[in-house]
Amino acid sequence: MESIQTVWPDLRISENNLLQLHRDLLRYSDKDERHRGGWKMLDNHVAAFDAKGKQVGIVFETASPFETPMLIEKLLAWNAKEELDPKFHPLLRIAIFNVVFLAIHPFQDGNGRLSRVLTNLMFLRAGYAYVSFTSLESVIEHNKESNYLALRRTQTSFQKSADWKPWILFFLRAMCSQIVRLKERLDAPMTSMESHASEFAQLAC
Repeated sequence: MESIQTVWPDLRISENNLLQLHRDLLRYSDKDERHRGGWKMLDNHVAAFDAKGKQVGIVFETASPFETPMLIEKLLAWNAKEELDPKFHPLLRIAIFNVVFLAIHPFQDGNGRLSRVLTNLMFLRAGYAYVSFTSLESVIEHNKESNYLALRRTQTSFQKSADWKPWILFFLRAMCSQIVRLKERLDAPMTSMESHASEFAQLAC
C-alpha cells in the first residue's frame, strides 16, 4: 500500500505489475515462498469446510492453471481499454474487474488481499483520492458474509448469463460506508465526499 500511495500515477495494472505486487504482498510469508510472484500451478477452487476444518465440498470452481494466463491477459486488456476510452463509469469498471479477478483466482494464495490492493490502486487512478485515508478492507471485513454471498451470486452466474447486480450493489454500498466512516472520523463538512456518496447511491439505483 505504501508503494501504491507513492507511485500510483505511473503504476499501470499490467501483468508484470500484478506479479510484482503479489511478490511484495507475500514477501514475509515463508509458506508462500515457492509460488509468490507467479501464476497458480494447481487448482485453487473455493471450498467449504466443516467446524473441524475438513473440506466438505466445492463452493465455486475458479479458472484452471492452464486457463489463467489467457484470462488474465484478456481482463487486463479490457481494463486498459476502458481506462483510456471508457464505455462504463469507472466505479462499474473497478467493480467488474474485481469480481472477474477473484473468479479467475490467478494466484495460489493471496488473491483476496491483492484484489483489495488493486481496488485501491484503481480508485486512485480514477481520481478517488479519499481512499488513501480510509480502509475499504475494514468495511468488507465488517460485512464479510454479505461480501461472499454477493461474490458467489455473480460469479456462479458466469456459466450462463452474467448477473452483475448482486456484486455491484454490494460494492457500491461498501463505498458509501467507507465515505461515511471517513466523514465521521474527520467530523467536518466534506462536500466532495458527499458528492461521491451521492454518485455511488445513484449508480446503485
